[in-house]
Amino acid sequence: MAVLLLVGATGLVGQSVVRQALADSRVDKLIAVTRKPLPPQPGLVNPTVDFDALPADAPWWKVDGGICTLGTTMRQAGSHQAFRKVDVDYPLAVATLLRRHGAQSFAFNSSIGANPKARAFYMRVKGEVEQRLIALGFPSLTLLRPSGILGPRQPHRKWEARTIRVFHSLRPILPRHYRVVPADKIAKALIEAALTAPVGVQVVESERL
Repeated sequence: MAVLLLVGATGLVGQSVVRQALADSRVDKLIAVTRKPLPPQPGLVNPTVDFDALPADAPWWKVDGGICTLGTTMRQAGSHQAFRKVDVDYPLAVATLLRRHGAQSFAFNSSIGANPKARAFYMRVKGEVEQRLIALGFPSLTLLRPSGILGPRQPHRKWEARTIRVFHSLRPILPRHYRVVPADKIAKALIEAALTAPVGVQVVESERL
């Protein structure tokens, strides 16, 4: 049985990771690191932290594998600098501490089109963080690159929801690479990667989810 650590537990995919991991007989304990407390559940350990000052020697960093679903939007972040803090700095800080404490696997929810040379800021940032995660040298690193993510978001993002509904309605005629992916499928893939720890770097494109 494994101990997993999750960051991003309050987001759409992160919430699904919590539900599925706590119901998985292979998971002995899920450590969900958040800024604000989560409702208590059996098997859930919930350290609350300041992501700008993570406790480097906390005992709960010693886990078998990590999962990161952290992410924001430009509207929520308000600036490129604030966006990079959530989508680059925080995931890298967490991954670095997990690697330092011996975690064997790390599963990261990235994005379709992630490329450090992309013209679009969002895809360029995702590509950058992928490259920096690879450089950490995890024995097992899985990078998921979903297209749009389907599911009820809180808070509700009106324009994003409309766009995803349109893409979902076009699903029968869209190439698989561009079809929206249910949050539960992404969460399941992240958990499987963290638990099974396939050797090396695995890049899972949207059509495989």
